[in-house]
Amino acid sequence: MILTETYTLNNGNTIPKLGYGTWMIENDDAAKAVATAIEVGYRHIDTAQAYENEEGVGQEIIDSGIDRAELFITTKIAAEHKTYEETTSSIDQSLAKMQLEYLDLVIIHSPN
Repeated sequence: MILTETYTLNNGNTIPKLGYGTWMIENDDAAKAVATAIEVGYRHIDTAQAYENEEGVGQEIIDSGIDRAELFITTKIAAEHKTYEETTSSIDQSLAKMQLEYLDLVIIHSPN
């Protein structure tokens, strides 16, 4: 089943082949949507600061009862964060909103 298949990255880490995106899901609805995704087998959850739903996504990650190490969490930082300080502060804000100790992948959102 594709939900359990992964790609191996050059550094040896793995990433699920299919992820559940949370774009256009309101923060208040995000926990329920992520709960359903996890229930059906998704292990890669994708969000972004611009989606304004990191809190709801993070709450369900915590509430799911799934070991955090079994989930692959991606978020995206705003492209306007150009300096090291802005970027690290942005990542810290996402971690705080999601109540997580680490993220598996951080991407620059629309870096054009």
